[in-house]
Amino acid sequence: MSPEQTTNAKEALETTFHVRFAETDLMGIVHHSIYVVWMEEGRSDFMRHKGFTFDQWEAANIGFAVSEMNLRYHAPAHYGERVTVRTRVESVRSRQIVFGYEIVNADSQLLLVTGTVKLIAVDRQNQVRTIPREVQELLVAGG
Repeated sequence: MSPEQTTNAKEALETTFHVRFAETDLMGIVHHSIYVVWMEEGRSDFMRHKGFTFDQWEAANIGFAVSEMNLRYHAPAHYGERVTVRTRVESVRSRQIVFGYEIVNADSQLLLVTGTVKLIAVDRQNQVRTIPREVQELLVAGG
């Protein structure tokens, strides 16, 4: 996957790529579990765009554990189509980040999936950590 990245006025990072054959069933329809993987890719791209990588977080002894995930399937994606994952921060609290997603057909703009993922900051011992204030502010800042 070689994603293209753009941002729009709503501060969502857009990552666009083609659906791979391995992501589909025999009918060429994307398997429901793949959307979760695409959301993770969008989240990683968003963090890189903000100047962070998850390995940098780990070096600082801060990890992010998924505490809740919600997806709503609106329409299927198919092999060979271009899809766009729109990733944005819905909220940041002292120990939690909530990401929101829209996955659309990149060409028709047909809405495929919407969802949210809640992440809790933890250390290597899985103890809840506080996200540094400057990082909280950067995550919700524009640009």
